[in-house]
Amino acid sequence: MDFSGDILTRVLATGTFDILHPGHLYFLEQAKMLGDELYVIISRDVNVNHKPTPIIPENQRRMMVAALKPVDFALLGSLTDYFEPISEINPDIVVLGFDQKFQEKELEDALNERGFFPKVIRLSKADSNGEGEFYSSRRIAAEIIERKNKNQEID
Repeated sequence: MDFSGDILTRVLATGTFDILHPGHLYFLEQAKMLGDELYVIISRDVNVNHKPTPIIPENQRRMMVAALKPVDFALLGSLTDYFEPISEINPDIVVLGFDQKFQEKELEDALNERGFFPKVIRLSKADSNGEGEFYSSRRIAAEIIERKNKNQEID
């Protein structure tokens, strides 16, 4: 069978991905299920202004995300224009995590103004089945601090 004429659905996810955890993996697995190719834009260190500066340098965060099974392509975002990499990817779907700051309609309008017309979808929070305490970088950091304060060994 010849698949050369098949049209692939491109899905785009974005994030900082500092201190990778099960919540990130859940987000990317769910995003991948929406299409054929998953592109992930990793926020540049200088552009992260909605939370503390990432601990892991941007190139290492990109390498970690690229190594995850659901991810087909991982790239760093633009230093100057958030929408620049989108012109290269031209996604069919843009996926937002449950806690990402963007509002779906505002993002969709901004994309449309730039000539892109992807469907914008917000995913729900992972159902942790009682194991969700480490589905968040903040929770992991808090646990490290708590253990450190209790003088427990931390590797």
